[in-house]
Amino acid sequence: MYTHNVSPMNLNSRIFDRIRTKAKEQPAPAAEHPPCAHPGCAAVGEFRAPMGRLREGQYFCFCLTHVREYNATYNYFNGMSDADVALYQKEAVIGHRPTWTMGVNRAARGFREEGAEPQESDPLGMFRARQRRPAEPKGPKYGLAVMKALTTLGLDDTADAEAIKNRYKEWVKRLHPDANAGDRSREDKLREIIQAYNYLRTAKIV
Repeated sequence: MYTHNVSPMNLNSRIFDRIRTKAKEQPAPAAEHPPCAHPGCAAVGEFRAPMGRLREGQYFCFCLTHVREYNATYNYFNGMSDADVALYQKEAVIGHRPTWTMGVNRAARGFREEGAEPQESDPLGMFRARQRRPAEPKGPKYGLAVMKALTTLGLDDTADAEAIKNRYKEWVKRLHPDANAGDRSREDKLREIIQAYNYLRTAKIV
């Protein structure tokens, strides 16, 4: 029987020097925070705070002291009437989505439109004797978000696209710093006007 002698492995061989080992993963650098958005504050803005209604998804960055001050006075419904708040809360139950009446089958036998003559299957006139229900008051023409955008522009739901465009141009001319000798004190109002108009464009009202 032929046997082959295997020499022991030399761990000091240069062959092992060519073997690359996986480098240790370096921890990701910490994200840099913007400065605090509070005027005059030089601290780091580590904490986010929502900008408010009609600016969902946008945030201010504050330091701990100023985010506490902001949260203490923050009110999402600021500037809304009691009726608007009640309507918003009602729509929030269904996620601000449209609803339809359940259980109405117009193809079913015996279905009768409002004001139509009774079916022949009503020989005793029971449907004829029943009084009609008073018409329910019509709801707002648009949803709450669109109505708030129109209100920000100083308009109501009767305004058409042309009226909205004209009112937007009036606001921009009135509030823009270039039209006020560089005065930037009304930029917040101008920003609200621009955001309201852009929302109406997104909603295809304009």
